[in-house]
Amino acid sequence: MSQNRSPQTIKNPKPLNEPKVKGPEMNDRDRVNDILAFEKYLTDSFNVSAREASHPDYHQDVMTILNETHQCQYEMYELMFRKGHYKLEAEQQTKLDQAYQQFSNYASQFPYS
Repeated sequence: MSQNRSPQTIKNPKPLNEPKVKGPEMNDRDRVNDILAFEKYLTDSFNVSAREASHPDYHQDVMTILNETHQCQYEMYELMFRKGHYKLEAEQQTKLDQAYQQFSNYASQFPYS
């Protein structure tokens, strides 16, 4: 990929029956997006609970639920990507290499590495 080319878009086609103009009623995308937003909220909340758990058994239970919630969130994202509601931009390898080098240099500054 040359330096002047824009990144390649990675996406799936949207469903054919999806309306072009959104009405007030909820469609499948709205429902999955609502679930995805709720799963993100849950993972944030369970992250706090896991950090602040004072009993080992409680901590383990919260971690189990947290992992399941992260998995559900990932599956909702994947579903939306397959349905064409999300797209990704492929990045140039040189930019990836630069970012890797930058953050590798940061790691050498950590006191416990």
